[in-house]
Amino acid sequence: MTFNPDADVSGNTARRRGRGAVVAGAGGVGLLGIIALIAGPLLGIDLTGLLGGGATGGGTEPAGGSVIEDCLTGEDANENVDCRVAASQLALDGYWEDHVEGYRPPQLIIVDGATSTACGTASNAVGPFYCPPEETVYIDPTFFDLMQQQFGASAGDLAQLYIVGHEWGHHIQYTTGVMDAYPNNGTGPDSNGVRIELQADCYAGAWIGQMTEEKDPDGVPYLQEPTEAEITDALNAANTVGDDNIQEQSSGSVNPESFTHGSSDQRQGWFASGYKYGLDVCADPLTAAPGEL
Repeated sequence: MTFNPDADVSGNTARRRGRGAVVAGAGGVGLLGIIALIAGPLLGIDLTGLLGGGATGGGTEPAGGSVIEDCLTGEDANENVDCRVAASQLALDGYWEDHVEGYRPPQLIIVDGATSTACGTASNAVGPFYCPPEETVYIDPTFFDLMQQQFGASAGDLAQLYIVGHEWGHHIQYTTGVMDAYPNNGTGPDSNGVRIELQADCYAGAWIGQMTEEKDPDGVPYLQEPTEAEITDALNAANTVGDDNIQEQSSGSVNPESFTHGSSDQRQGWFASGYKYGLDVCADPLTAAPGEL
């Protein structure tokens, strides 16, 4: 249980979209989109099969999508993964409003099967990602099942929130100019891509470290204090999506020069640093000297 059962989460604005568009590459910034779309080509491997293929077919819903129904309380969020992802935006927006002057929230789309975006097709095979031109986070909650089935991750409630928080971190990077300051300069352990991803992990940890401070209109915290088991679960998710772990499982070898997101140790470490020390340490992945990441 992660949300306070009596918290009012009806103020979320997440929408559901997608009814079976053809799976294609995404150009957004994602936690695991790189598995099938960047890491795969670099390694000469088609990883969409490893991830389980997203839905295929024709047509999508109108761009606006439909509202997430039956997502009114924290109990709803604890019982339903779509609602859990949708409700998390309230705590995330509250946190970032407190820490970023002039904060503007991203849109959150819950993907049902697949849907077209300005960054390509969103689906569970692509994984959660942030699309900068739209300032929108796309998440298919069935991706969490794939993490469990294909990568052995526990992918519990807090691990899911870590993933949402990571994508919110990319929105912060986009709107505050970090992405412009650290443009894509290729791959490798010291690349800007790795630095951006590790900072997003740190941002997610910082949010989770303070997530009980964000409250509903009645003063009830949206989220409960995480347990040690839940933090371990979130760290397990960070470990699962490390470049070295993905490469080892897909090809049996590790090539650091093709890293795009950072190693498992780095991803766990920066999540843990954000959780323990807060936002003050989250600039470090961007400014660390080569070899210090």
